[in-house]
Amino acid sequence: MMNFRSSVMLFAGMVFSFQSFAQKAPENWQNLDFKNDGVYGVSSDKAYNEFLKEKKSETIIVAVIDSGTDVDHDDLKGVLWTNKKEIAGNGIDDDGNGYIDDVHGWNFIGGKDYDVLEETLELTRLYAKYTKQFEGKDVSKLSRKEKKEYKKYQEIKIAFEKEQKDTQTSLDGFNAMINSVLRNYYLISSYLDNKSFKLNDMAVITTQDSIIQQSKVGIEMIMRGDTSVTADLILAQVEMQKEKVSDYFGEKLEFNLNPEWAPRADKNYDESDFTNFNYGNNHYLSGGADNGHGTHCAGIIGAERGNNLGIEGVAGNVEIMTIRAVPNGDEHDRDIAAAMRYAVDNGARVISMSYGKSFSYNKEGVDKAIAYGVKKGVLFVHAAGNDSKNIDDLDNFPNVKNSRRSGKSWIEVGASSWKTGEFLPATFSNYGKKTVDLFAPGVDIYSSVPMNSYDTYSGTSMACPAVAGVAALVMSYYPELSGKDVKKILMKSVTDLSDVEVVLPGNEKEDKKVKFGELSKTGGIVNAYEALKLAEKMSK
Repeated sequence: MMNFRSSVMLFAGMVFSFQSFAQKAPENWQNLDFKNDGVYGVSSDKAYNEFLKEKKSETIIVAVIDSGTDVDHDDLKGVLWTNKKEIAGNGIDDDGNGYIDDVHGWNFIGGKDYDVLEETLELTRLYAKYTKQFEGKDVSKLSRKEKKEYKKYQEIKIAFEKEQKDTQTSLDGFNAMINSVLRNYYLISSYLDNKSFKLNDMAVITTQDSIIQQSKVGIEMIMRGDTSVTADLILAQVEMQKEKVSDYFGEKLEFNLNPEWAPRADKNYDESDFTNFNYGNNHYLSGGADNGHGTHCAGIIGAERGNNLGIEGVAGNVEIMTIRAVPNGDEHDRDIAAAMRYAVDNGARVISMSYGKSFSYNKEGVDKAIAYGVKKGVLFVHAAGNDSKNIDDLDNFPNVKNSRRSGKSWIEVGASSWKTGEFLPATFSNYGKKTVDLFAPGVDIYSSVPMNSYDTYSGTSMACPAVAGVAALVMSYYPELSGKDVKKILMKSVTDLSDVEVVLPGNEKEDKKVKFGELSKTGGIVNAYEALKLAEKMSK
């Protein structure tokens, strides 16, 4: 699963490395340039300052298919797509597109009188489906077709039970780790009679008490590298992580991995129906939904530039179309196909997709929606996932592995960090020499969240909208370019770091090194400045 929750708090890559307190990402780093600023951002600020002055642009619509967007956020409401043919709040489908009052977009995970918040994984849904189909049946009497499905069921059953067990083990393990840190803190703070002690303060501890000595070593490992950080700051962070860990894994067990959980069971929702996409509502930001993710992604793409608020979006002349199709769990293929078609039919030139899953109910239905968009010149930008895995060998849906034509208008994005050298790729990022096209900033990204607030998230979910923003920036100044054209430009204009030796994501303990070029097709970071220069040449 790579839904929005897992990208917000990447527990697998966290490894409780509180040493990072001393190493903060540069402000607005995703927009910076290496030559000018010493960090591998997308060079969008450089593009505006050194290349785009005096040039005219056209507004480009970017669809954000995600968890929802706060359309009242002060940094976003000025850049929202507005359906000018629709009269807000009159309860009438004024433009006849099948969606009533779709002023800023649409919500495909809801109905006239409900919204879906928590969902199961696709793995859970398949497990429930096959269990119902085969429970109590004599396997020896199954037809050839049924036996083939039964074999698939056995594979699904093993994967589901493993996921359940691993989740519980992870919850127990992280709780034990957190409790150990808390225990060490309280022992040392009590010994020193100082709740705000620093690393150097522990030098006075000379006791031979093995418990105190062990606690001292544990705290030193956390505070190592920063003599200024105080222990009470670490305590606050640890307690916050404890709550997030409990929420994340607890909700995963209660909802995502619960075969009995079916929030649409009595809503006449047919996930197999890929002929009717006129359903849902206009609740872009459902009450109680965890919609920070979609709002964060929207801000990365197009938060209003030059308004002296919060952040600067990558692209300065865009309209954000908000499409809610990603719940807290795995998205339904039907909803994704519907969202893609809605975006294309309503003028989106770029579609940003920060979601994904390991199983697909109907890949063919989604593939047809992608092909529909490709024919219309749309560019699809998709997050590669946060499992530190090689997705050349593993499934990560949606994808275009079986379509060369759709692949020409599809960009798969890995996440890079603000660090240079061996820690250039994000420790959590998926990768793939054949599957991932390029990398973009995805660690410690500060952007908009609901209620006029801002927060720092990490994930390929953040790298994806950075690339979508660059693509929209290029299209806005060179609107004649198709999605296929822009992909070519972005691929050819990356900051080439293919020869840099880096730690393979997920192998930090083993310190396994590879060339950055082995992690994607280009071995580079998306670069808006160079992309615009190349687009200028191509347009002549």
